Amino acid sequence: MALPKIYLRAEFDTRNDLPAKVREQVIELLNTRLADGIDLGAQSKHAHWNVAGPNFISLHKFFDEIHEIATGFADDVAERAAALGNHVAGRLQDSAQATKLKPFPTALQDDMAFVRALADAMASFANEAREAIDETQEIGDEVTSDMLNAIVLSADKYLWMLEAHLRAPH
Repeated sequence: MALPKIYLRAEFDTRNDLPAKVREQVIELLNTRLADGIDLGAQSKHAHWNVAGPNFISLHKFFDEIHEIATGFADDVAERAAALGNHVAGRLQDSAQATKLKPFPTALQDDMAFVRALADAMASFANEAREAIDETQEIGDEVTSDMLNAIVLSADKYLWMLEAHLRAPH
């Protein structure tokens, strides 16, 4: 389901000299990435609260760290959308409608199942953001593209850490 029109157009006057049409395209893209960031944060917190097993304490702490990083991603994206002159689609209802992430599985038992599910979510988040880098470059907003590059760099790092938990020792 699409976001309401209020979230998709340059709504406020700004001295930012990006053309309104460019800002509108970027704002739509940013609000969708925001939904993904909020969803990633919620999924990591869900994993944090529900993980159990032999690796409980380390994963419990690690998932909380991922939650912090995902919240930071969302904050950066939301503030960029606001800086471009728009309302930010930051309500849970907006995120639920717009996220591209798959729902986090329920009733997981094995601690590594939580790691796999969170790795899937992080990969999806990073891949969607990577695609947005190309889109913002094509649209002509290098600043947003640079911000997304930094987000992807961090997301890729956390994906690597998640995947390292899943590798069998040699």
